Amino acid sequence: MGGGQGTRLFPLTHRRSKPAVPLAGKYRIVDIPISNCINSGIRQMYVLTQFNSESLNRHVMSAYRFDQFDDNFVHILAAQQTPGDNNWYQGTADAVRQNLSYFLEKPYKYFLILSGDQLYRMDYREMLKQHKKTGADLTIATTPVERDPARAFGLMHTDETSRITNFVEKPGGDDAKLDKLVMPAPLLKSVDLPEDAERFQASMGIYLFNRSVLEEALNNDLQDFGGDIIPSIIENKNVYSYIFRGYWEDIGTIASFYEANLEVTKIVPSFNFFDPDNPIYTRARLLPASKINEANLKEALLSDGCIITKATIERSIIGVRSIIETGCVITDSIIMGSDYYSRRVVETDGKTDDFPIQIGENTKIHKAIIDKNAVIGKNVTIHPGNRVNEDNEWCHIRDGIVVVPKGKRIPDGTIV
Repeated sequence: MGGGQGTRLFPLTHRRSKPAVPLAGKYRIVDIPISNCINSGIRQMYVLTQFNSESLNRHVMSAYRFDQFDDNFVHILAAQQTPGDNNWYQGTADAVRQNLSYFLEKPYKYFLILSGDQLYRMDYREMLKQHKKTGADLTIATTPVERDPARAFGLMHTDETSRITNFVEKPGGDDAKLDKLVMPAPLLKSVDLPEDAERFQASMGIYLFNRSVLEEALNNDLQDFGGDIIPSIIENKNVYSYIFRGYWEDIGTIASFYEANLEVTKIVPSFNFFDPDNPIYTRARLLPASKINEANLKEALLSDGCIITKATIERSIIGVRSIIETGCVITDSIIMGSDYYSRRVVETDGKTDDFPIQIGENTKIHKAIIDKNAVIGKNVTIHPGNRVNEDNEWCHIRDGIVVVPKGKRIPDGTIV
């Protein structure tokens, strides 16, 4: 699923969809579910897109090209108006419904529906194995969460065999509802948690359907899987929970995106991009190796094609083609880099002004996300201070994190 408008990730989603947002320096978020599929032996995929989809479409088409002599593919299915339906996607279920005729053209027995904006590593074959073993009509991937974060998720309640008996969409502050959804002790033990631990099974938005069940489930006008389809299926079908035990992060807000990125800079990160058995794939850019001209680096992730000169970088991610000049100090930040090295030309007062896309000399950046192609001048200070949410001519502050929009130019000496 290519995602909706992604308003909670604004301004990163101002010109792109959520799955197209850069991740960990050189990837896009959509690379995660596609790579999980490839590593799980799934080589026939459809990506459903709608909002701000041009960059996502371009990335997927350039990154995932299989052998032309086999039947493997990653196809883009953009929202479209047809003689039978002139509406855009109204929700996740509606998006699948509008494209169901394409999916049913081939004799698939099972359909795996994934979100395009989550960070995790899963072997979907294990989920399919349980699905077959239990004789499930639908299997929903869940992850154990504590009470406070559980309030914002769709929650499943199961019996001791993992069969789902109840579903509540985002219970919020209703503790009476939460008390009825606590995981049974045998299930806690099965995922190596103490039997007296309080956990709830939060939906990961990953659904494995039998073919006939998916057809039947969409033979209506219901719009969303979580809020509409799942509760109706639980009543008369065999629906099971597949409990996922690994790291999982729903990248839905600026804060969660920021923390998920900085997590990978740790010496032992929760999500490992260096796993040789389950690599994360992306578009090959054929860039030169990064060049370091004397720098102080600590817990930093450097992408391809960077030039860094006498700078200090701590607990930060430096994206592709970043040029960081002498005296810069970058801490707890995400620099997304650039799409090109060339100089940009800007008309100001009738004059042509050429300048490189870079972070200028002696600039200080702390707790910030600098989107692609941004030009940061010399002696600039970017720091959120005590501000939590704010909008000004240079940036947007969300959850205490400064976000400099894509292509923004910040003049020399500016204090953001």
